[in-house]
Amino acid sequence: MIRNSVLSRALIVFTLHFCLPSQAAGAEAGWEIEWERTIKAAEQEGQVTVYKIAHDAEWQAFQKKFPKIKVVLIQGNAAQIQQRLLAERRAGKFLADVVRLGGGTTTSLYKAKALDPIGPALMLAEVTDVSKWLDGRHHYNDIDNQYVFVYAAFPLHLLGYNQKLVDPKTLTSYWDLLDPKWKGKITIKDPKEPGGGSPLLFLYHNPQLGPEYLKKLFSVAGLTLVRDDRQQTDWLAAGKFPITLTSKATEVEEAKSQGLPVDVLDAHAFKKDGVGLEAGGTMLALANRAPHPNAAKVLINWFLSREGQTAIQKTGANDPGQNSLREDIPKEHLPASLQRQKGVKYIRLWGAEVWDREVVTKFVNDLVK
Repeated sequence: MIRNSVLSRALIVFTLHFCLPSQAAGAEAGWEIEWERTIKAAEQEGQVTVYKIAHDAEWQAFQKKFPKIKVVLIQGNAAQIQQRLLAERRAGKFLADVVRLGGGTTTSLYKAKALDPIGPALMLAEVTDVSKWLDGRHHYNDIDNQYVFVYAAFPLHLLGYNQKLVDPKTLTSYWDLLDPKWKGKITIKDPKEPGGGSPLLFLYHNPQLGPEYLKKLFSVAGLTLVRDDRQQTDWLAAGKFPITLTSKATEVEEAKSQGLPVDVLDAHAFKKDGVGLEAGGTMLALANRAPHPNAAKVLINWFLSREGQTAIQKTGANDPGQNSLREDIPKEHLPASLQRQKGVKYIRLWGAEVWDREVVTKFVNDLVK
């Protein structure tokens, strides 16, 4: 009995010491083997087609890394890309592999059942390791948390102003916009337009402000809806509307660089009211029925890798890039306007709580009837 007991314990020790580590090592090596197989299959497919807005530098970096996989870029604004992709699918053409768009457009594609879950396509250990991402998790924009991957975000610079007509030091809170002197002098982007949802999403879902504040903005402050970003900035520069609530701070900053008397209030100036965290145009999705499924997997994994996310943060001399949600890559080179600050209460403008913008759009439409 004693001898059998000793032999049993010895067998357990031997198994733990020799067998289990090799099994673990095998599991770790498994993804590497599968990754190499996927690369070879992708090279045989020879192409990956990306429907996208914004930058090109990261795709060029991928092309350099994988020269046997030709990157075909289908470009346009968000509305154009959405219309083209859905029209193709209605005609029975499935040409897109990967989609890079913003929240409103990817939500439309999600509702149209044009996407596949992206999680099963993630293979690289450094990508699947959620500890490397903001808050220790992957971020998604869809209600199922698996179709639309959010990979970058920056503080929402919401308020633009005319430097000749507005003293920014007098603005310390969003409640200051209800001052009678600003009645009829503030514009906001129409939420039905691409890119127009973020300001309203932030105000609507912010527990410090919310629907009641929005009602007062439209009634007391007399907001004017605009549909064109450029017109909104032109009116701001001319002083016709000295304040804008805008999701296109880049338009205002460009006008300022041209010598026009406009500027954007620092995103953290009203931090006691909360600060929006915007992911505009920084969402990645996998088209279903993709014609080059292996190439799509390779591109997505590289794009979300340390190398790929470093590339999206350095897109060119005149473009500061995006602030990746990966926290294990350098951020020091990014301009202050893109930096996320520690200890700030951010209102995330993506995810299950805010993914469907129709709620806010309907709310605003009812206000302006």
